[in-house]
Amino acid sequence: MADPAMSVSPYWELTFDADGDPDGARRDRLLAGVAEHGVKDLIVFAHGWNNDRSGATRLYSRFFAPIPELAPKAKLGYVGVVWPSMRFSDEPIPDFPRSVAAETTRRPALDKDTRHALLETFPGRATVIDQIARLLDQQPREEAELEEFGRLVRLLVEVVPAGPQALFGADTLAEGVPQSEPDMFSGPAAGVCEDFARGLAAVEAPDGVTEGFSIPNPWDGAHELLRQATYYAMKRRAGTVGERGLGRVIGQLAAKRPEVRVHLVGHSFGGRLVSFALRGLPEGVRTVKSVTLLQGAFSHYAFAARLPHDARAGGVLQGQQNRIDGPLVCCFSRFDSALSTMYPLASRMAGDAEGAAMDLGRMLGVKWGAMGHDGVQAVPGTRAWKLADALRTTLPTSGCVNIDAASVVKDGKAPAGAHSDIVHRELAQVVVAAGRIR
Repeated sequence: MADPAMSVSPYWELTFDADGDPDGARRDRLLAGVAEHGVKDLIVFAHGWNNDRSGATRLYSRFFAPIPELAPKAKLGYVGVVWPSMRFSDEPIPDFPRSVAAETTRRPALDKDTRHALLETFPGRATVIDQIARLLDQQPREEAELEEFGRLVRLLVEVVPAGPQALFGADTLAEGVPQSEPDMFSGPAAGVCEDFARGLAAVEAPDGVTEGFSIPNPWDGAHELLRQATYYAMKRRAGTVGERGLGRVIGQLAAKRPEVRVHLVGHSFGGRLVSFALRGLPEGVRTVKSVTLLQGAFSHYAFAARLPHDARAGGVLQGQQNRIDGPLVCCFSRFDSALSTMYPLASRMAGDAEGAAMDLGRMLGVKWGAMGHDGVQAVPGTRAWKLADALRTTLPTSGCVNIDAASVVKDGKAPAGAHSDIVHRELAQVVVAAGRIR
């Protein structure tokens, strides 16, 4: 049976822990249920940084709602992936009630809801979180205190040893090329906090013009450093859940019901999750018929065989689009300030001397851009459309497709901007079109 709060039926929930292990009972209900309901097309949606099941469920219900009308003859089933992520409580989600997303009242102090979310997301780190909260509340003027804040943030999120797949590794893998930490973890914390403070000022200022504004408070940047460090940990977790969790479940479904066509949809880090699920598919499984990324919060070079700035390296998911028996569609928007400004600042690697002096606009188009800002990059043959044009044409049956969705993904307040403005009938149409669901 569908969840009573869900707009569509049949609906199943897949729940994973931080290591990618599924809730076995829920997985088994899905595997049995697709046969019971005669499902032919199964749409699987993974959320980004929601920190509770209710927020994820509301998102899925609203996004799925128009799909039955868009494909009235299809034998559809729906899956909502729930995985341990978190969201800072000052991040607005357009059109959601205040209980799900508070109005943006960004301030350096760590509010009660965010502190609770951090405690749940990083168990065993209560003392560190208390110290972080104290510094954000007191905002001491000494630079040494900003350095101490940076040390505490590193301690909070550092959970795996160094190596090619380390928590702080880049979104690239290269034979014999060591992976460095993002600059926000290895550089002087005071300078990083100032960078983030300027970035926040840029996304909050009218038209991004900051001339004449006062010097930003570095503790605003410290708050953003905590946010971005937490998201970097969630980004890595999304890859683990996708590869070790969702990919394996899709393989199990394919073994039992090879006729079921699977369509993966991911928002934000959920885009990374469903993309890494491709890497976790058992050999020979071809049941994934489409992947749709909505404001994907991972490197725009993830699928590239060679990086423009380093021919020795390729994206961490290079070639994985070929595991899809259909297209990989990336919807992006220039109004997503979480990805247009903050993601490049957070992703810039240590040792990139040019990066600190590079203006934000140039940074976006070079090394550290995100899928949800400008789409898939450096993959030959990638097609591109504006959203309205994409909905009037027939999408390719394979390869990468970029869709500029700024015509609908445009509303939201700083610091995230339109990052979560994804509940639109037009984007549901993209999912249907990408999967050739009829």
